[in-house]
Formats: sequence, C-alpha cells, structure tokens
Amino acid sequence: MAAASLIVVALICSVGLGNAQGGEKVYSDNITRILDRLLDGYDNRLRPGSGGGITEVKTDIFVTSFGPVSDVEMEYTMDMFFRQMWVDERLKFEGPIEILRLNNRMVDKIWTPDTFFRNSKKSISHNMTTPNKLFRIMQNGTVLYTMRLTISAECPMRLMDFPMDGHACPLRFGSYAYTNSEIIFTWRKGLTGSVECPKESMSLLQYDLVGQILSSEIMKSNTGHYSVQVVHFLLQRKLGYYLIQTYIPLIMVVVLSQVSFWINKESVPARTVAGVTTVLTMTTLSISARQSLPKVAYATAMDWFIAVCFAFVASALVEFAAVNYFATLQANRLKKERARQDRLEVLATGSDDDDTISMDSSLQEGLKRRNHSVSCSEPGDIPSVPIFLQQGSAFPQIPQLAGTSPIDLYARILFPLTFALFNLGYWYIYLTKETMESATDMDLEN
Repeated sequence: MAAASLIVVALICSVGLGNAQGGEKVYSDNITRILDRLLDGYDNRLRPGSGGGITEVKTDIFVTSFGPVSDVEMEYTMDMFFRQMWVDERLKFEGPIEILRLNNRMVDKIWTPDTFFRNSKKSISHNMTTPNKLFRIMQNGTVLYTMRLTISAECPMRLMDFPMDGHACPLRFGSYAYTNSEIIFTWRKGLTGSVECPKESMSLLQYDLVGQILSSEIMKSNTGHYSVQVVHFLLQRKLGYYLIQTYIPLIMVVVLSQVSFWINKESVPARTVAGVTTVLTMTTLSISARQSLPKVAYATAMDWFIAVCFAFVASALVEFAAVNYFATLQANRLKKERARQDRLEVLATGSDDDDTISMDSSLQEGLKRRNHSVSCSEPGDIPSVPIFLQQGSAFPQIPQLAGTSPIDLYARILFPLTFALFNLGYWYIYLTKETMESATDMDLEN
C-alpha cells in the first residue's frame, strides 16, 4: 500500500513539473512572438508620428554625483541617470504582460531621440560591464529609455565677488536634427521634481550645491528653431579655505608691519628689514592666491583686499622713510647750531693769535664730541659710553633727537584704526551682498 502511494505522489510531481516547464516555454514563446510582431515592418529611421503630429519626449535626471568644479577651466563634471520617455504607436502590443523589460540590444532596433548636450565639453556613456542602459516598452506604446552618463559641461563664471561668489552652472540638452515642429522636450515631473540631487551623492569640496532651476526654451539657429531643456545648478562657494590660506595671513602681515611703529626710530636696520620682509611676504601671498583662478581681466574681491593690504604694508615702509628724513633734517640743523655756538665761544674767550689755534682745537674737540657723545651737549656731565654701544643703532648720535617721532605717534593710532574700519566695511559689504549669479543673466550673456 505504501509503495502504491509513493508511485502516485511521484506521478503527480512529474506532471506538475512538466506543466511548469511547459508554462515557462509558452510564456517565453509569447514574448518572442510579441517582439517579432513589433519589429515586423518597423522602420527605426522614422520618428513616431512622422509626417503628422509632434513627438513629445519627457525627460528627467537623477544625479548620482556632482563635481569636481574647475574654476580655471570654468567647467563642472557630473554623473547621472538620464531618462527619456515618449510614445510610439507602432510599438503597441497585447499579451500576458504589461511591460516588456528589455536589454540594450533592443535599443538599436527601434527609433530613439537624437538627444545631445549643447554645452557639453566631454560626455561618456558607461559600458562596463555591459552598456548601462535600461529599456522598457508598455502596452500602450510608451517607451522608457534610461542611460548612465558622465558629463563635463562648461560653466561661465563671473568672479568679481570671489571668493564670496555663487554660480549658476547650466546644462542644456535637446534634439540635434529635429526642430520644435517635429520634437519637443518637456520635464516629466514638472519644474520642481524632474532633477533629483541627493545630498549624500554630492562630493564638492569648495562649493555647496544649494539648488537647481529648471526651464524650457527655444534655441534659434540657421537651420531652424529647436526645443531645449535647461537646468541651472546653483553653487555657492565655501569661504573657509580662503580664510585660512589667504585672508588671515594677509591680516597678520599687515599687523606685523605696524609693529615697526613701536620700534625706536634710531633702529634703522630693524625697521628697514621689517618693512621689506612684510612687503615681500605680501607679494608672495598675492601670487599664490592667484594660482587657483583663471587669468581674468578684472579685479576680484580678493584682489581688492590684497591691494589694500599691500598699500598698508608699503605705507608702513614709507612712513619710516618719512620719519628718518625729518630726523636727518633736524640732526643737520642741530649740528649747524652747535658749530655756530662753538665758534662764538672761541671768539669771545681767546686772543687774536690764540683765537685761530683755539678755534681749530675747539672745532676738532666739538667734532669728536658730536661723533662719540650719547648724552648732553656739555662735555663731562655724563660718563662716556663704551664704543661698542656708541656704534649701536639704538643710541642717537645727538641727544636732542632721542624720543618718539610725532609721525610714529600718529601712525600708531591712524594705521590700526583705518585698517579695522576697512575690514569692517569689506566684510559687511560682501557678506550681506547677494553674490549668487542669476540664471536669467547667464542666459542673456550666452
């Protein structure tokens, strides 16, 4: 009895397996017949509705990665899934399934839009391990065609507000051969949801992708009017890198140049070295800051800041030159007055014959006093200073010239105050200014 039961179960299983295999074969045969019937008499050289209505191609974009953005080349790179959908009445079918999910081999056998990216510099269609294309046909003849692309497109930039600037980088695409009387492009999900940019997919180091603006326009050319889809990616530059690498070092160099106002004016080598060193440092910083920018013919916001900082540093050096000049004039005037007083003393206290001898000796003694004295004009009041201290630049050769110059006193207040007011106005203007480029302005320029 048990053996008979096992035989019955085996027969049932074999019948069921045969039915399943037969069903799969029938299903695949139906799909094959549907495809053969679709391609029978199909001419992929003619667009849908050729000679009649306009073919509408609905598009949307899913951005998988955005960046990098090159300021020197004025271009950006993005990786995306580009989707197109249109209706081809010749591909309607009836069968057990609603959607035919096909691979890339079917793409070459039917008509597809001749879409190209107008402002693209370089485009790559990924083919590893097989061509990254998705192709589907619905029962009503609707076709969905998706491909993975990497686009390098130009992005015109106006860098007047650099590095507090923002840019609207466009991406334009449309038909290469069909005019708007034959093919028209539309956004499949409207102007708000047709371009998706997930935050986790953005890999920008110097920019923030703050949004995108979608639009449609008609491009006029010698061969006709063409339907063009446009998306502007709004990029706002990050300021942190430039604060650390340029702005803070520039401010520190200006502050160091103003330290020389507190150094004794007799320390000529120290103040000269400080002034020249800060000027050279400022020149080096300005050159390095320009290396990451294209050679534009106008001044950027950073150029204005560098120019003003350079003016402050150069002014500090010129200020010391003025201090030294007026100190030299005063020294020459004091020397002349002292020489005249010495001559008057000699004439008043000597005889006629001794006057000449006394005058010569007095003049020589006065010259020695002026060259080696470091205290008062009357000899003997203060003990003499060692010769190695007399030769130091910190000791004035004429005691009356000791002390702080009035020019230094004014510079200690005016220079820091002016530089602080400049920084306050500079940062207030550029941080409160709307620096994002308008998509309309970019379109007018192009």
